[in-house]
Amino acid sequence: MRLDYPIHERTLDNGLRVVVSPDHTVPTVAVNLWVDVGSRHESRGRTGFAHLFEHLMFQGSRNVASGEHFSALLAVGARLNATTWFDRTNYFETVPTGALDLALWLEADRHGHLLDAVNQANLDNQRDVVKEEKRQRYDNPPYGQELPDLYAALFPEGHPYAHPTIGSMADLDAATLEDVHAFYERWYGPRNTVLTLCGDVEAEDAFERVERQFGSLSSRPRPGHPIPVALAPLTEPVRLTRRADVPHDRLTIAFRLPADRTPGFLPAALALDILGGLATSRVVRRLVRGSQQALSVHSTAWGLVGGVSIGFLAIDVANGEDPDRVEAAVLSEVEDLAHAGPTSEEMQAVRAQSERGWLQALAHQDQRADLISHHTLLHDDPHAVNTHLEEVLAVTPEQIQAATTTLLRPEQRAVVAYLRAPHGAEEES
Repeated sequence: MRLDYPIHERTLDNGLRVVVSPDHTVPTVAVNLWVDVGSRHESRGRTGFAHLFEHLMFQGSRNVASGEHFSALLAVGARLNATTWFDRTNYFETVPTGALDLALWLEADRHGHLLDAVNQANLDNQRDVVKEEKRQRYDNPPYGQELPDLYAALFPEGHPYAHPTIGSMADLDAATLEDVHAFYERWYGPRNTVLTLCGDVEAEDAFERVERQFGSLSSRPRPGHPIPVALAPLTEPVRLTRRADVPHDRLTIAFRLPADRTPGFLPAALALDILGGLATSRVVRRLVRGSQQALSVHSTAWGLVGGVSIGFLAIDVANGEDPDRVEAAVLSEVEDLAHAGPTSEEMQAVRAQSERGWLQALAHQDQRADLISHHTLLHDDPHAVNTHLEEVLAVTPEQIQAATTTLLRPEQRAVVAYLRAPHGAEEES
């Protein structure tokens, strides 16, 4: 199924790549910027910098006071935020059409002139905010260390994906004002950024508005950063067990997958859906609806570009059930899929879910803009919003079976087991 969302591209003289997708169904415009810097780009001893900058970018710039980015846009009815991930940092807002120039001016000021406002007080303030976020999201809640443990189990120490985007307390404490300024000067340049506008604006008008606001930003060479060498699947199981005060046992069974948009990734992602990503998936039917040994099951595949991706199944084990037996049942379903491949009914279901999910995302201007920025920055393909679904629907049962056989074998798994322990008794093994 090939879609036909309009895609217009232009690159400014300073290197900023701009993509416009007009859509006049509602009088709003989604403004979306992706910067080619994430936790993968951080150096040892300086983890958490990409995410720290996500916070600092709202603390003012040359012509904008601290907090004014939020207040100015919220005052005109906008929605806005930012996120950090392994491969990128993104900044986004959806504004009424009449506020587009305001949004572009604000973005240009902080993407070109942030350092005028990054002083020691702002750094200390946002460092404390990030440290508190780490406590709330990772250190204190149940299962908070699940994903950091997963990265550590899947990747060797020092690998760009081995640490979480939040960074470490020690690295955050060690960050100096000079470090932060150098990080911004290296990564936050027009040549390292994609700007997408999706919504109630014509292409030429959009390009002229962007040129007025961003055209004067100084051009810097795009920073070199080699792509990590591709990682093969694990050769033997890796296991990390935590005993903690959690509501129930949880198993996360993960695998190394090929890099996003390379052969094997899509079939492996669909295999994981067939195993645990659908209401009718094999592990759901067996462990949730059938034996009721599990409370819930879900699966996901994170497409990354640094030579490897991540796929996993997460299983919440019912209290009183043996997590080892639950894990054995999951691996049995993986082996059955590898042996016989998916059924015609499973292919119909996984294709229908993929189609529904992709079309549902594209129906929203902000999500469409985000997907355009994603594929433009990381894959040099803004037209992927129109072609990706076609690629997914072309995956065959034989390819899914082959991906299961070569990428999801039991001996290739990394397992993070969160097991219940008496209140206050926590240990790691």
